[in-house]
Amino acid sequence: MKVLLVDDELPARVRLRAMLDEVHGYEVCGEAANGHEALQLCASVQPDVLLLDIRMPGMDGLEAAQHLQLLQQPPAIIFTTAYNDYALQAFETHAVDYLLKPVRRERLQDALLHAQRLTQGQAASLQSAGAEDGERQRICANVRGSLQLIPVDEIRYFLADQKYVVVGTADAQLLIEETLKSLEQEFAERFVRIHRNALVARRYIAGLGKADDGHAQVMLAGVEQTLEVSRRHIADVRKLVRALQS
Repeated sequence: MKVLLVDDELPARVRLRAMLDEVHGYEVCGEAANGHEALQLCASVQPDVLLLDIRMPGMDGLEAAQHLQLLQQPPAIIFTTAYNDYALQAFETHAVDYLLKPVRRERLQDALLHAQRLTQGQAASLQSAGAEDGERQRICANVRGSLQLIPVDEIRYFLADQKYVVVGTADAQLLIEETLKSLEQEFAERFVRIHRNALVARRYIAGLGKADDGHAQVMLAGVEQTLEVSRRHIADVRKLVRALQS
C-alpha cells in the first residue's frame, strides 16, 4: 500500500517514515507539509492511505480530509496529531483512525491494517457521505489530473451539465462531480436556485433582464454570462433582487 505523509513538522515525518520502513507491505510515496500540498500530491501519486496531521498552516488536515472524500477513489485517512480534542471532527470526515503523538509503531500497524480492510464499496460510501458534513469554504475540482481549490466566495454559479456541474467564477469554468441538490443543501445561505439546472450566488446577483425569447435572466457581477430563470422560481428571484437592491 502507498502511504502519503502529511505533517508540517519535518521530524514528525521522519519518525513516521522510519516506522513504516520497519513494517512490511507499505511504501511512502510522498510527503507534504500542509493540506494544500497533500491534495496536489494525491492527484499525482494516488496514495492508498494518508497519515494526516490536523494542525497545519494554511489548509489544515480536517479541511483537506473533507475535500479528499470527494475524489472518485478517496484514500483512507489516518489522523496523527498531538491534540485529542479534534477526535469528533476527525471521525466526522470518515477517518479510519485517530493516532495521538508520539505515535507508537504497534498502534500505527493496527490503523494501517484497518485501512487495508476498507473495501472499495466502503470507500464509495464514504465519498458520497463526505459532501454532507457541513459547509465547505472551498470546492475541489480535478483539472487535468491536478486538484484545484475554488474559494466558495468567488463562485458566481453552479450549472448542471449532464452528469457534471459547472462551477463558474469571474475567470474560469470548472467541472465537478457533485449534484446540484447536494450543493443547494450545503450552501443554502449563499446560493439560490433559479432553475432546475442552476444555482447562483446571492452576493453576486446584479439584476434581472430578459432574453430575446422573453425568458427572464439573472445578471451576475463579474461575468458576462446570464442564466435563465424558470417560471417556477421567478417570483422568489424577483423578491430577492428587490431585497438586495433596497
